[in-house]
Amino acid sequence: MKLAKYSLIGFFLLLISISVSAQSKQKPVDPKATTMKFNTLMQLINYYYVEDVDQPKLTEEAIVAVLKELDPHSVYISKDEVEKTNEPLVGNFDGVGIQFQIYKDTILVISPVPGGPSDKLGILAGDKIIKINREDAFGKKLTTQFVLDHLRGPRGTKVDVAIYRKGHKELIDYTITRDKIPLNSIDASYMLTDNIGYIKLSRFAATSTDEFVDAANALKKQGMKNLIFDLRGNSGGYLNIAFDLADQFLPAGKLVVYTKGVRSPKQDFIATSSGTFETGKLVVLIDEGSASASEIVSGAVQDWDRGLIIGRRSFGKGLVQRPYMLPDSSMVRITTARYYTPSGRCIQKSYADGEEAYGDDLYKRLKHGEMYHADSIKFPDSLRYFTQNKRVVYGGGGIMPDYFIPMDTAFASKYYTDVFRKSLLNEFTVQYIETRRKDLLKTYPDIQAFKKGFTNDQKLLDEFVAFAESKDLPRNDKDLEASGLQIKTVLKALIARNLFNMNAYFQMISATDDELKQAIEVIKNDSLFQKLSQGK
Repeated sequence: MKLAKYSLIGFFLLLISISVSAQSKQKPVDPKATTMKFNTLMQLINYYYVEDVDQPKLTEEAIVAVLKELDPHSVYISKDEVEKTNEPLVGNFDGVGIQFQIYKDTILVISPVPGGPSDKLGILAGDKIIKINREDAFGKKLTTQFVLDHLRGPRGTKVDVAIYRKGHKELIDYTITRDKIPLNSIDASYMLTDNIGYIKLSRFAATSTDEFVDAANALKKQGMKNLIFDLRGNSGGYLNIAFDLADQFLPAGKLVVYTKGVRSPKQDFIATSSGTFETGKLVVLIDEGSASASEIVSGAVQDWDRGLIIGRRSFGKGLVQRPYMLPDSSMVRITTARYYTPSGRCIQKSYADGEEAYGDDLYKRLKHGEMYHADSIKFPDSLRYFTQNKRVVYGGGGIMPDYFIPMDTAFASKYYTDVFRKSLLNEFTVQYIETRRKDLLKTYPDIQAFKKGFTNDQKLLDEFVAFAESKDLPRNDKDLEASGLQIKTVLKALIARNLFNMNAYFQMISATDDELKQAIEVIKNDSLFQKLSQGK
């Protein structure tokens, strides 16, 4: 067996070089107690261990174990996973440009990406891809990874597909030339009222600032004076993009965020004059899933009293990671600094009790009652800070909202949980549209017509319940009384998504979004908005 020590040596040499370049003030580390010691161990295992050992695998496990000793967000990413991990933040990939779903062991096109290679060739929502490069693309072997492996590829390369389209006796052959496909980070952008706009951001990707500016300018043309910026469930992304987006709301000269660490000198991020929404009422929606970059934006908006933060306490990730490539093209993301809001808050929650306790934090919050009662959490006075208007805010574990909204469990039931667990809502809507798509689009040519005209709610629910029964989920009238409205809303939203786009989905789902409704009411109530902004 070959001695696989070089990637390990490279790893430790990389750490040493990083330490030197950062001009660490720590005492020099004796290599006999670190790199040489570890390398000797690996040689001993290689020469004397009773069985052959997969040393690359052992090296990876050692790296993972080392990083676990640092903090919960310093991580190792294998060579195979690097590209996949970066893709959602880079903002694009090379492929054929379709949104798809595996339905009854076939690839169902939910929608072609507008302007993408499939769209340009005339591939339609509802088409089923039966063959890829003359290979059968259906049956038990079909997985999401199979689809990605066969349809994605370098820009300019070609892929042959054979498509079944309802109403056509023969398969339709297409040769698709792969191209750069955008990954949008804005899920939805539309007007809620005559003057209140809504933008939902799913992650802070390389393209997010441009997407936001385009969306905000389009909404302004539709009459937007006030904005609800939805960061619920947004786990973060690039620090510079968080700064850019906070800059859209703050005037020039305002501190957005600063970072510092033992080996990272303090760095201030100051707002410029390029903001697209520096006036008008602003609400930022957050919840326990809003983390990192979401907390940078929320903290800056809150500290400068630029707008109101509505929802529940955010996740509490205030650590900055930087990526470093290892010799075999794998990667480590190492925490290099903490970030601080303009008032000086570090909102990183404690990880002193270890990774398991850190991972259980949200469950503990739920059990403690924090998701339902704003006064269930107490911060010590040592973590007290003040906004520009002298409102009290706290560090040490996420952004506390200015206006608390408890978690909504009104529609929760076992039946509701089961239909999601079994993916029945998705399966039903795909089947529902399959035989009705042409008629639905003729009756409802756009989302506005659909919102106004698609009103057969009870008939739709009854049809779904019968479908669920055919899938071994018995009818439960008590649970349907509690969850029926939400199920109907989700069904309509999924139909709208499959007919139009993701933006349509969120427009429909907002009908039962209590947090969004309350945010709208706060904006409409001038006295309440001012009272909350002044901390009175």
